[in-house]
Amino acid sequence: MENNKLSIILLTTLLFFFSSLPLSISQTQTQTNVSSLCNGIFLQYRYTEGEQLPPNITTSDATQQPYRFQSTLYIQNNGLQELRSWRAFVGFQHGELLVSASNAVLLDGAPLPANVSNGTVFSGFPVPDLRTAVETAGDLTQMSALVELVGTEFGVPPEEFPMPTNISLANDGFICLNQTTQGSNMYTCCTEDPDARSTINATEQFLPRQNGDLSIMYDVISAFESNYWAQVTITNQNPTGRLDNWQLSWQWMRNEFIYAMRGASPYKVDTSDCIFGDAATFYQNLDLSRAISCEPEQTIIDLPPAFADNPTLGSIPYCCRNGTLLPSNIDPSMSISAFQMQVYKMPPDLNVTTFNPPQNWRINGTFNQDYQCGNPIRVSPSLLPNPNGLPVDSEAIATWQVVCNKTRITSARPPKCCVSFSSFFHESVIPCNTCACGCPNPGQAQEQACNASADAIPLPSYALLTPYENRTAITTEYARLNHIPIANNLLPCGDNCGITINWHLLSDYRDGWTSRITIFNWEDTNYSEWFVAAELDRAIEGLDRVYSFNGTAMTEDNGTIFMHGFPSENDYLLGIVNGSNPRRDPRRPGTLQSVLLFDKRRTPGINVARGDGFPTKFIFNGEECSLPTTLPISSTTMLTLATSMYSLLIVTIVFILI
Repeated sequence: MENNKLSIILLTTLLFFFSSLPLSISQTQTQTNVSSLCNGIFLQYRYTEGEQLPPNITTSDATQQPYRFQSTLYIQNNGLQELRSWRAFVGFQHGELLVSASNAVLLDGAPLPANVSNGTVFSGFPVPDLRTAVETAGDLTQMSALVELVGTEFGVPPEEFPMPTNISLANDGFICLNQTTQGSNMYTCCTEDPDARSTINATEQFLPRQNGDLSIMYDVISAFESNYWAQVTITNQNPTGRLDNWQLSWQWMRNEFIYAMRGASPYKVDTSDCIFGDAATFYQNLDLSRAISCEPEQTIIDLPPAFADNPTLGSIPYCCRNGTLLPSNIDPSMSISAFQMQVYKMPPDLNVTTFNPPQNWRINGTFNQDYQCGNPIRVSPSLLPNPNGLPVDSEAIATWQVVCNKTRITSARPPKCCVSFSSFFHESVIPCNTCACGCPNPGQAQEQACNASADAIPLPSYALLTPYENRTAITTEYARLNHIPIANNLLPCGDNCGITINWHLLSDYRDGWTSRITIFNWEDTNYSEWFVAAELDRAIEGLDRVYSFNGTAMTEDNGTIFMHGFPSENDYLLGIVNGSNPRRDPRRPGTLQSVLLFDKRRTPGINVARGDGFPTKFIFNGEECSLPTTLPISSTTMLTLATSMYSLLIVTIVFILI
């Protein structure tokens, strides 16, 4: 009886095996046949399986029901040129939260889990390049990459296949046509765009270096079997960009740890992961208590200037500036920060030529806009000053570049400065926008008795020196005298900005005009080596002189006037201070002021009073400021910025037609 049961079980198992075998072979053959029809880069997304996750809310709100999904992204190089640093876009559309991804990282440097509901770009790691069939004799392990994805999506049960909107190759110079979707399978073929201008030389071994707001170079300067020394150099390439107290973060992907560092320091010095982890098992003869940091996610900060000449912790060119990166317009030497570190590797990477730079880079500052960084791209080795002082450069062993760019200002991350406009022929100041630097929450707005949705009320000029909390009587009386209604008897909320700037049109005559700029610091913090930049594309050619400030016309940068203080004179913007009588007088902001002179003969056709004399963009210390939505034109009328730009467009079209 037992033998019969065993026979039945064995027969059932064999039948199941043989019945499933042809299907598996058929699927493999289908994929092979489809990819073989592509003479470029074959890209495929396949949804493999999923299941419902708790809580069960299908009856109450099916669109918010979470489901686990597993899928694969497959990329294969069928072309004749090596695909370097491959990048692939997946247009996720179902609120996806990506939990894990093998053989790839997110291009924007976001750590997992990450919200990818608006689509995301993957880049290859640890193997970023895909070789050709010609140079590998068809070895798919070198020609292709398979990324296994696991995450959570919402609203689409597994039987309906939660597929992305599209997939495409994100490398420059490629076009992807004829995307096909068949159930749980989506694929496309991407070929080189004949109209694209490629900067890549097929004979070169590395990708060209890229430009961005910040460029970070990761140079390996000495190498041993178990460890290497790397130099990290941060360069500010944005002429109006700046970083204060920078914090640089990354993630080790191969269990590396930092044993020594010069010119910078981890934000947290902790060796417990080494002493109680795998490193202690392998490096038994190494004093791990002297390591700098063993955490997989690192945050690095700059050292104070006092350590610049320290033989142990400093003595690195461009180190130890308190994390300050200035534009090269102010001081080229202050636009660079650098530090060095000794990195220990773990098996199986114990080879003198094996280097894996960290991934998921991020950088930010205390006042500045956020940056979004790509992942390291292998570039040609850097030429570095000879460490022995010889008049020759030394080539790095290997170099990777990380490019970071400023992110756009959003409601979640509002500006930190704002601008007000005024003119000699308009009695009112157009103040900063209501909640220009963020609104108080409803509870705070109620406590402050202000209206967060109302437009800012024009002010008399003397009110600019008065803190918002002391302007109530001034604003109310000015609104009454000028018949300006106050909705619900609640004044608009303040701008909530620590830095405000007033641009005043001072004069306008036949051959020229003048403007005055005043910077107000409402914070307790002092700003050293500050700068401002005003974009005046219609007036830039007429700039004749900047009084009090060191001003430069940057005609190649959208007509920007770059201004900063003179060293030891006015390059220090003081913070807010108490009034002469603290019990009676309000606090007074720190201020700096300058006058700009323009020559109209260099800018024929300019109409200063109708908008050409007001900046269309303002930057303070690298931070883009909020601008008013209206311009002060006369005592009875005001011109919106949109109308001003529209008028300029009409004039330009008429001029072209003539």
